[in-house]
Formats: sequence, C-alpha cells, structure tokens
Amino acid sequence: MAEPVRIDALELENVKRVRVVEMEPSPEGLTVIGGRNGQGKTSVLDAIAWALGGNKRRPDEPNRRGAATPARLRVELSNGLVVERKGKNGALHVTDESGRKAGQALLDEFVGQLAIDLPRFMAGSDADKATALLQTLGIDEELARVDGQIRGAYQDRQLVGRDAKAKRAHADRLPHHDDAPEEPVSVAELVAEQQEILARNGERQAKRARASELARAVEADRATVDALRTAVEEAETALRAAHARLEEANDRLTKDAADARDAAKTAEELEDESTAEVEAAIARVEETNARVRENQAKAQAAAAAAVAEAEYERLDGEVERLRDERRALLDGAPLPLPGLSIDEDGRLTYLGATWGDMSGSEQMRVAAAVARAAKPECGFVLVDKLEQMDPQTLAEFGAWAQAEGLQVIGTRVATDGTCDLVIEDGRVVGADVSDPEPEKKKEEKPEKKWRI
Repeated sequence: MAEPVRIDALELENVKRVRVVEMEPSPEGLTVIGGRNGQGKTSVLDAIAWALGGNKRRPDEPNRRGAATPARLRVELSNGLVVERKGKNGALHVTDESGRKAGQALLDEFVGQLAIDLPRFMAGSDADKATALLQTLGIDEELARVDGQIRGAYQDRQLVGRDAKAKRAHADRLPHHDDAPEEPVSVAELVAEQQEILARNGERQAKRARASELARAVEADRATVDALRTAVEEAETALRAAHARLEEANDRLTKDAADARDAAKTAEELEDESTAEVEAAIARVEETNARVRENQAKAQAAAAAAVAEAEYERLDGEVERLRDERRALLDGAPLPLPGLSIDEDGRLTYLGATWGDMSGSEQMRVAAAVARAAKPECGFVLVDKLEQMDPQTLAEFGAWAQAEGLQVIGTRVATDGTCDLVIEDGRVVGADVSDPEPEKKKEEKPEKKWRI
C-alpha cells in the first residue's frame, strides 16, 4: 500500500478571517494552531477543507471582509501534488511534480471527507457514528442482520409467554358440549329425512293394524286354553307347595328354638357400629372434590408453564448464540482503535463507554481513528477545539497520533506552550510576513515562511 498522503506546506491569504498564514505542519503527530477566539484559527482548517474537499466545502463567505484581493490558497502535499485556489471564484488548480494538471477527481482518491470534516462525525447521533465505523470495516450489513435477529429473538422470548397465556385463558372461557356433533347440522337434510321416516311409518302402521286384528283373535283363543291350563297347574302347585311348607316349618321350628336360646344368652353383649366416620366422609365429598379439581387445574397450568419455559430456554439459547456470533463478527473485524466496539443497541463504544460518557480526548481519539480507517490513503486529520484537553491529555493525544503515523492539524483557544504557532488578527504571531501590496499580490509569495 502507498504511503498515506500528508500536508507538507500551506499558504493562505485573505481566507475568511485569515490575512496571511504560511506553515509547514509536522508530518506526523500533532500540530496545534493557537489563539484567542475570532482570530482566524478555524479559518485555517476551513481553508484546507475547501482546498482539498471541493466546492461543497467552500465557505459561505470565503473572502476576508475588507480585503482588496480575493482569497488565495496553496497546499503542497507529500505525494508531490500542489493544490491551489485563487481568483474571484476560487478556481481549483492541481498540478503534480512534472507539471501536469489534474482536478478534484484525483484529490478525492486520497482525501477523506471525514478527515476534513471531523465535526460532522462528532456531532452525529450514536447510530450515525456506529454506521460510519461499520461501513469503514465493511461489516455494517452483516452486523445489522445479526442485531436484528437478536432483537427479534428478544421480542419472541418476551411475547411467547404472553401469547400462550392469552390463548389458554380464551380457550378456558369457551363452553363445551360433549353431546354436540362435530359439524353443524343441515335443516334441509333433516326435513328430507323426516319425510322419508313419515312415509315408512305410514306403511308400518297399516301392517301393524292388520297384525293387531289377527293377534286379537289368536289372543282370545289362547286365553281360553291358558285359563284351563292355569287352573290345573295351580291346583298341582298348591299341593306341592303345601307339602314343602310343612317340611320347612318343622325345620325352622327346630332351628329357631336353638337360636332363641343362644340369643337370649348373648344379646346383652352386642353393641351397635357407629356411622359417624362415614357421615363425615360424605360431608367432605364436595371439599375433597374441589381439592381434586384444583390439583388437576394446577397440574394443567404447570404443564403449560413447562412448555412456555422450555420455549423461553430455547429462545434464551438462541439469543446467546447470536451474541456469540456478534462478538465473533466484531472480534474478527480490523477495528482502528483497541477498545473500540459496537454494543447490542447499535452504539459506538470505547473502553466500554458510550460516546456521551467518553472524555473529550477519548472522543477526539475515536473520531480521528475512524477518519483514518475510513480513508487509509489520507494521512492527515483536521481537528477543532482542542482546548477541551488539558496539557497532559493533549500531549498524550499527540503521542498517540505520532505512534499511529497520523498527521493531526488542530486548533486550540490558547496562547501558551501547548501551541506550535499562535494566530492573532489573521496572522501568525512572530512571523515576519506582512500584507503584500494589492498590485503585487497575484503571484508574489512572502519571502519568509513560518516553519514548525
């Protein structure tokens, strides 16, 4: 891979608040432009963004108010390109070392839009920041798919219990008739069946009437025969019964006399059995059955709960599996900063903290790392408002950028030793550079430059 492109030198005239500024930023690490508010620090960053980022980065008022000549920008890059904007419309001129001209398309190949517009990333929502990182890593769609499955599994796990409970309650409220057929009955079919039955019944009734007449005649004859036979049988039966009763009476007389003697002796020893226990059991029948029904209901509820719990366990396992897949996806991605990640809510995190909980220096480090990863060909990043870092933290940030081989050009509301140069009223303090005469300003360059 080719060496990332950095800014070697910068010349600005009459850009926004800048009168004239020339500088050569450090090729790696942090270059801090200091000064009080409204002196032109941010104008330097805006000018670089306009020079390299195209007309979409053009300031609303690019020309310094009161200046006799329009804005002029010149940026020398480490790949040999020289980028200039000058003239009334700030026309772009890009030339390489051999003098050949190029244009914005060439700049776009190595200039990262995030690197020249870091505030856009820092001011974005948590979701925007996470999306920017994931798109940089090329896993945004895959991680979105896994996160969507995790959210779906969570929702399924939450809803399955509610759904099962509602369905069971609805089923319990519906009446049930054991004697009802499985399908609705047709009235037309029943009427047709009724007519067929009535017709068959008419035929049967005629046959029954004829049979009744014949039966009555037979019965009359049979009655006469039966009456005579019965009289004979009764006489014979009565004789036999009389002999049998006589024998039985003699036997009972003998047995009852013996039993009477024994009973007289033991009657005083006999006691009646109590029915209290049986009566109590009868009284408890409803209570017992109520308990049985409650136990049965509890057993059914427990069975339904067991099914729901089993489904919950399955979904819980699915959630854990998806989490593992998510962790593996992030672990396998080439994250631009150790400790950087995306949580399950789709938020960018650093060392376990979300953006709002990060310190200002941590936010700056994360933003710079993401900008670097978004366009590896771009070796520089523009950073505003470094005053949110104390001197020690600022030094640590600079050391990190140095170790990463990243050129960071930033601004800071300060005039102390933390600044590499200080701008006052649009000029570099201490630089021997004055406003050129308007008639000489078109092509001349100041003889001296401020070097860092």
